[in-house]
Amino acid sequence: MTLIKSISGIRGTIGGSTGDNLTPLDVVKFASAYGMWLKSRTTGSLKVVVGRDARISGAMVQNLVQCSLQALGIDVVDLGLSTTPTVEVAVPMENANGGIILTASHNPKQWNALKLLNEKGEFVSAEDGTLILDIAEKEAFYFAQVDDLGTYENKDYLQIHIDAVLALSTVDVALVSAANFKVVVDAVNSTGGIYLPALLRQMGVEVVELYCEPNGYFPHNPEPLPEHLHDLCSKVVETKADLGFVVDPDVDRLAIVSEDGSLFGEEYTLVAVADHVLKTKKGNTVSNLSSTRALRDVTEAHGFAYHASAVGEVNVVAKMKEVSAPVGGEGNGGIIYPELHYGRDSLVGVALFLTHLAQSKMTCSGLRKTYKDYFMSKQKIQLTPEINVDAILLTMADKYKAEDVDCTDGVKINFDEEWVHLRKSNTEPIIRVYTESVSAEKANRLAQRFMKEISEL
Repeated sequence: MTLIKSISGIRGTIGGSTGDNLTPLDVVKFASAYGMWLKSRTTGSLKVVVGRDARISGAMVQNLVQCSLQALGIDVVDLGLSTTPTVEVAVPMENANGGIILTASHNPKQWNALKLLNEKGEFVSAEDGTLILDIAEKEAFYFAQVDDLGTYENKDYLQIHIDAVLALSTVDVALVSAANFKVVVDAVNSTGGIYLPALLRQMGVEVVELYCEPNGYFPHNPEPLPEHLHDLCSKVVETKADLGFVVDPDVDRLAIVSEDGSLFGEEYTLVAVADHVLKTKKGNTVSNLSSTRALRDVTEAHGFAYHASAVGEVNVVAKMKEVSAPVGGEGNGGIIYPELHYGRDSLVGVALFLTHLAQSKMTCSGLRKTYKDYFMSKQKIQLTPEINVDAILLTMADKYKAEDVDCTDGVKINFDEEWVHLRKSNTEPIIRVYTESVSAEKANRLAQRFMKEISEL
């Protein structure tokens, strides 16, 4: 597997030969390149926050990263087993110059990655990412003298992050507690198993833990897609819970299961949360081009405008700042709520959703029925070295030029009641084929049609 370098970070599989996977040499090189980039931006002392998910390789990779930073003379604040949003929150709270999150997000257990943050606790821009990659390529590292090595400090941010979430203006802990919710949590044996139960119990929620042991052995595919949530659906019904939450290994994506075992819909996590936020916070919303039209419907119902960005959290954040959006995110269950920070945060999503559910006085499935049904099909075309993705996308854009075509990010073709979005993934060697229509059958048929057309090119 080729090492993947993009604005989403540097990721690959652990083990194998240099150049084919994410090796210890790669980890040291890219951590050092990031440190050199930070040093180029300031002349004073430097501090970096580091945290990781519960992957089997996590401790090994974290040791390499932290020692590399210290060797550059950079002080390290180690959050240990943490979450992506927790590191993002910690960077500005620590007055740090940046942060590194060690996680391959929804990828299987053999993957790991370095996700890089700036001094705001936000992902580095594509421009800055290019500079870092250039430093790594040239191996332009200048390590510190022995008297100037960086310091090391361990900090636990669990309660700090939870306190910040519970203090949000749109979270009502008393209301949620009075609702006496019972919730099942599926944390795929990663750090969500530490963070979500703790948050929920402090909101007065009864918690049923499912796969909450942070040992890195994922019991099912860690991407929170419908086909991976059978155990959670069964557990919700079995325990007579009010709903279930599932997060990915680094806790920045949130999906919901209703009390009857039905899927609320990963795309509808953001829709419901935005509906709640827009009741009291006036403004526009943002999601990426691959997200459901239901967010547009909810936003317009509140009298505001919906905007779409290119895929990638950094792009969503940029558009949110541009249009002053009080809430936004990605249809993959990523909630971005600037009142706390500009980053996808499942803890924020859980607290906002439960407040919304408690206010609605409905069941979870009843709340879901208040939103128009759209159905998505999310498919993948595996890439091989001989496939020219750019040529494929240009060909498809030209073929459908009579339709409403958006080439901001790959090719999105909008039809009257459905759309297809074709793009090369930032995180896997695949072409993503996302479609949405007014029925599951139509969405799947549209996806299969385009996959067939691409295969025949």
